[in-house]
Amino acid sequence: MSIQIGNYHAEGPFGNVSGLLARSGVYVILGRSAQSNWIVVDIGESGNIQDRVSCHDRAPAWQRQGHAQLAVAAIYVDERNRMSIERELRLKFNPPCGVV
Repeated sequence: MSIQIGNYHAEGPFGNVSGLLARSGVYVILGRSAQSNWIVVDIGESGNIQDRVSCHDRAPAWQRQGHAQLAVAAIYVDERNRMSIERELRLKFNPPCGVV
C-alpha cells in the first residue's frame, strides 16, 4: 500500500508502527475524520523510523488534533536525502505539530 505525499510515494498509511521498517527516512503523521481525506499532522526524519514513531514525544499533540483516525506513512531514504525531504515537505504542508 502506498500514498502520495507531495512529490513522493510513501509506504502506508499504517494504523500502527508494526507496518513500519526500522530504516532511515521521513515519516508523515496523517489524520482524518470519518470518510474524509488524509491531512498531514506532523513530519519528521529519523535513522530508524519505527523506533522514532513508536515512542515519539509529540504523540500527545497528534492526538489533540481531534482526528478520528491517525496513521503514519514512510519515505525510506538515506540520511542526506531524508533531511532535505523533511524540510521540503514541512514547507509544503506546514503541519500543525512540530517545528521546522
